[in-house]
Amino acid sequence: MPDNAVPADTAELPVVVIGAGPVGLAAAAHLLERGLRPVIFEAGPAPGAAIRAWGHIRLFSPWRFNIDAASRRLLEGTGWEEPRLTSLPYGTDLLERYIEPLAAVPAIRDALQTSSRVVAVSRAGLDKTHSRRRDETPFLVRVQDASGTVADHYARAVIDASGTWDRPNPLGQAGLPARGEAEAIATGHITEPLPDVTGRGSARFAGKHVLVVGAGHSAANTLLNLGQLARNEPGTRISWAVRGADVTGLYGGGDLDGLPARGQLGTRLRKLVEDGRIELQTSFSITGFKTADTLAVFGTTPDGDVQLDVDLLIPATGFRPDLDMLRELRLELDPAVEAPRQLGPLIDPEFHSCGTVPPHGAKLLAHPDKDFYLAGMKSYGRAPTFLLATGYEQVRSIAAAIAGDHEAADKLQLELPETGVCSTDLAGSCDAPAAGTTADLEQAEEAACCAAPEPAFLGIPTGLAHGRSGVSAR
Repeated sequence: MPDNAVPADTAELPVVVIGAGPVGLAAAAHLLERGLRPVIFEAGPAPGAAIRAWGHIRLFSPWRFNIDAASRRLLEGTGWEEPRLTSLPYGTDLLERYIEPLAAVPAIRDALQTSSRVVAVSRAGLDKTHSRRRDETPFLVRVQDASGTVADHYARAVIDASGTWDRPNPLGQAGLPARGEAEAIATGHITEPLPDVTGRGSARFAGKHVLVVGAGHSAANTLLNLGQLARNEPGTRISWAVRGADVTGLYGGGDLDGLPARGQLGTRLRKLVEDGRIELQTSFSITGFKTADTLAVFGTTPDGDVQLDVDLLIPATGFRPDLDMLRELRLELDPAVEAPRQLGPLIDPEFHSCGTVPPHGAKLLAHPDKDFYLAGMKSYGRAPTFLLATGYEQVRSIAAAIAGDHEAADKLQLELPETGVCSTDLAGSCDAPAAGTTADLEQAEEAACCAAPEPAFLGIPTGLAHGRSGVSAR
């Protein structure tokens, strides 16, 4: 109901879902099962827009953890062929075999509006300072289409599953862009996150000096692919800069890792560094850039100032949520990670990986503005260890809460592999990307995920032990 008078009966309004990634579409599927009417606004030209940017990346987790239950039930009535649940999809597989068929289901297709960017969410007629009858007042969702036309839509509830892919963390120290960073991005010397360095984009990197910045699995995956490129393209030089004093944590447990695919990633990366094929710079904080034919990267280390001259820089420093469009809502966010306040201490990356985060739903994701929820990667704020399966359970619980079934909303249902199938900084998506493309590695990765036990989470104590107050998981 765009640009009309505020409706009197809020219960007859749709639930707005922001984002048509896997979690946003799952939210719509659960709402439909509850007899609620979703409207899905997707900023990109097609569903799964963020995943299209990293379609060449392979996930650590098998299909059985990447398909939402309500979405499966919708798809089963269409003749959809379910992927082999023990196999490991690439991003393109996730799109072509799951996201696109789900978006084509008539009930989802009729609810989906692409090239429709949500620019603001508020309450109809009320800014965030007004309290009277706030909970009974519809949400106002302002949407801009591809032509720049803006329309206002009303909703009984809003689920923001828009992810974080469009907001990469800056490369400078202290959470701020370094001097000259914007110019280096504009000239193309700083690339997009997770570029395809061995496939369609290989010519861009072949024979160049490439610097990767970051200490997560996305950095490791990119470095391994660059190592493969360097074997095939003489003259390709690889540098790696991290803020920490060492990268032992990224190398992981090797053969002791519960997911051998992830253990192989660390083992192979360590060997590339030890063999001198990757030049590692630790304790490096970027202070500035100077762009010419090449890119001068200025930084500080405990031993003094350093300058690295490179052709290209690949950022792998994670992402952060876009909260600007939510300024007129009453949010309660954790001050450190910018997740919902009750969830924040449970996902703080200084203390937790995704394997230690308990299942959670509407109760932990609620905000002072009733019936507004952050879900999916965006619900984790700046914390990077998010799983698709976690997002699916979030929206199942949220849909139940919006429908008034609080018993179902509070009854959490989530099982994950023992090791968590963690990601460190792949945002707007799901689980960690797996390195390597050979058939032997694919078989090893599949065996790894298939062998992992799936115990129910009991929860990990948090809070006071880490300097937080008043929150613990039981």
